[in-house]
Amino acid sequence: MSTPRPASRDRLLHLVGNAHIDPVWLWRKPEGLQEIRATFQSAVDRMEEYPDFVFTCDSVMYLEWIEQHDPGLFETIRQRVTEGRWQVIGGWWIEPDCNIPAGESFVRQALYGQRYLLEKFGRAATVGSNLDPFGHNATIPQLLRRSGMEGYVFLRPGPHEQVLPGQFFHWESPDGSRVTAYRLPNEYCAPGADIGNHLDKSLALMPPDEPELMVFYGVGNHGGGPTKANLESVRRLDSLGGLPTLRLSHPEAFFGRIRDREDLPVHAGELQHHGPGCYSAHSGVKAWNRRAENELQRAEKWASIAALTTGEDYPGDRLTEAWKLVLFNQFHDILAGTSIRSAYEDARDEYGHARSIAADVLNRAVQAVARRIDIPLRENTTPLVVFNPHAWALDTDVEFEFGQAATVRLTDENGTPVPLQRTRSESTMAGSRGRLAFRASVPPLGHRVYHLVNGAERDAEGPVKATATSMENAYLRVEVDPATGWLRSLVDKETGAELVPPAPGAHAVVVDDPSDTWGHRIHAYDKAVGEFVPRRCRLVESGPVRAVLRIESTYGRSEMAEEIVLSAGSRHLEVRTVVDWHERLKLLKLRFPTALTDVTATHEIPYGHLERTPDGTEEPTQAWVDVTGTLPDGSRSGLTVVNDSKHGHDVRGGEIGMTALRSPVYAWHEPQTLDEDGVYEYLDQGRQEFRYLLLPHGADWRAADPARRAAELNQPAFTLLETFHGGPLPQVRANVDDGGGAVAVSVVKAAEDGSGDLVVRAYESQGRPASVRIALPVLGERVIEARFGRHEIRTFRVPREPGRPVIETDLLELTPDGTAAAAEGA
Repeated sequence: MSTPRPASRDRLLHLVGNAHIDPVWLWRKPEGLQEIRATFQSAVDRMEEYPDFVFTCDSVMYLEWIEQHDPGLFETIRQRVTEGRWQVIGGWWIEPDCNIPAGESFVRQALYGQRYLLEKFGRAATVGSNLDPFGHNATIPQLLRRSGMEGYVFLRPGPHEQVLPGQFFHWESPDGSRVTAYRLPNEYCAPGADIGNHLDKSLALMPPDEPELMVFYGVGNHGGGPTKANLESVRRLDSLGGLPTLRLSHPEAFFGRIRDREDLPVHAGELQHHGPGCYSAHSGVKAWNRRAENELQRAEKWASIAALTTGEDYPGDRLTEAWKLVLFNQFHDILAGTSIRSAYEDARDEYGHARSIAADVLNRAVQAVARRIDIPLRENTTPLVVFNPHAWALDTDVEFEFGQAATVRLTDENGTPVPLQRTRSESTMAGSRGRLAFRASVPPLGHRVYHLVNGAERDAEGPVKATATSMENAYLRVEVDPATGWLRSLVDKETGAELVPPAPGAHAVVVDDPSDTWGHRIHAYDKAVGEFVPRRCRLVESGPVRAVLRIESTYGRSEMAEEIVLSAGSRHLEVRTVVDWHERLKLLKLRFPTALTDVTATHEIPYGHLERTPDGTEEPTQAWVDVTGTLPDGSRSGLTVVNDSKHGHDVRGGEIGMTALRSPVYAWHEPQTLDEDGVYEYLDQGRQEFRYLLLPHGADWRAADPARRAAELNQPAFTLLETFHGGPLPQVRANVDDGGGAVAVSVVKAAEDGSGDLVVRAYESQGRPASVRIALPVLGERVIEARFGRHEIRTFRVPREPGRPVIETDLLELTPDGTAAAAEGA
């Protein structure tokens, strides 16, 4: 069979009519939502005029908006879906940023999106679609396949940013899952007039010998969709005969023709990079998102436990409302930091509403559990309950405010003394009320009662040795250089490894950043123009629980304070950072130099991790990044940096860099230049706070278990002062226990169908096949036993009735064929 000529009529070009709609970008949400309704009305009008016209949309949230605000239009859309002329792709709630959200957020995009489509239209999307986001994490193929989708359409990165094996290919995630992916040529939208030039550009970018290809058309970004002029031009161009055969089509029709071809190449890994500045633009929205994701997961876990142990109603509708607010604000132009300033007032409020719901749900749940704990009266004591949000045993410092902080000591439930230390309170009022810290040990997804004893002396010293520039516990020895304001020594005492090089260089580096909000054309942020200069280093806290060194420094009009915390039982350093930033067109990069060479750099991605080349490229990272390499003595060692809200990182040799903030102009896109007399608003001005951990380890980063340490930093324990009362629950109790191995439980929630069954999601966190035994004492003797492949995500449904088996489901909490094999377990 001969190869068809580029313009041969034997070639078929699938033309997909769509309207990419940014609900927020250079406009705020009300304007964007109105444009959704106008665009969808235009689409159904075109169907009346052009019987062969097919419209394709994604972002399920838009359909819910129409259902709520224009029921008549929604019914028309339902009819067109039944006819096959209105196609829904994507299957996700919105087109999110595809790097920044946590793995569970991507699950929820599909969970709420696909279940809505099944409920309202009787069918789910089979093709994933993220046309406009600025890069795509490597876990997406697994997320798609486990939520019913086999194809994927995207635009970025373009051919000049990443070479891919073909226009379409099998995209493979680290666990081995595959979808058929298609990179759109040219653009996802077209002018409102004749689309001949758009087709010419698209064809010029695609293989000339492929018999079938696909092009999207229609006015987009601010909505619009295919116009009469678009559709008339399709008729005219097709009749001329100088182009491949043009067919008004949709993605599923195209993928149905290519999906089973045996000659498709394979691309394994991520699709990057486009706009690296998006990883760190607008620190506020990145932090709001991280907090909301974790607070909702924490609230779900304890609401589930409360429902099973106390009979409290599970607030599924409220949690769904909160998740949908979070998912909407993960829209790529919001979460990437590229929208107008006023749009972030809306995002702040909606994230705040979601977090308020999470806080209320958690409070109601833990109060319900706490009041059912058997706490007999002990004279001159006050009970304190600590709740662990994780399915593994937790040893961590906790802090709480108390009215008699100056005159109490602490014991556990058996009366054994527990070291207690006064720390800096949020209040500056004189008096006995203050803030206290202690190291708690709490069973998996469980609680433990401690007791504050009145009028007792407590130890003033502890196992952490500290001076004005050094700290040491059983595991680490740390020394700060007052001249640089950073570490000049970090020794892992278990191995004797000194991780800091003899001349470590600057820590808080200020980088020239003339790039636009997206960071277009940027590969690395490495043009240093200065550094923060320390002006004071002092010991601000030392006692039986921990020591704290505070370093204060300045640059230009900006100030920074970093408090380095070393706790008695800790194998890591915690650093609490406050920055008051007033620089423009500059970037703050915190650098962590090590003495390591020949390094491997490992970055966390949603529900997984990847090794990347340590060449200084700005990379999208979740909550941790690691370097492991060779020390000057030939031994192997490493350092992991764990963060609570930062996503832009680089590794150059043995040095990790974390982008703390950026200050470009809001919503500034090249080639637009800034007028030197213009009045602009700059990102990240003012005060921000964040925390990170430094985890030294030996030859294998897995020993540091960064996935769990990151979860503990981002979902901290919760404390509650209690009173004395009887109850059926013991003072120490575990509810769900994953054993603390390679397979980590990330989600415990009630089933979406309202049955009261428990849903447990877990993932393999270390890149190796592993077995797990998940004990569920909250349901008596129930257990889940399963074998996980490397990087695999699995979901289990555990019925409340003990006679029914544990069932494995997909990410939608459904079984593909209506039945399911029981997981190993009872």
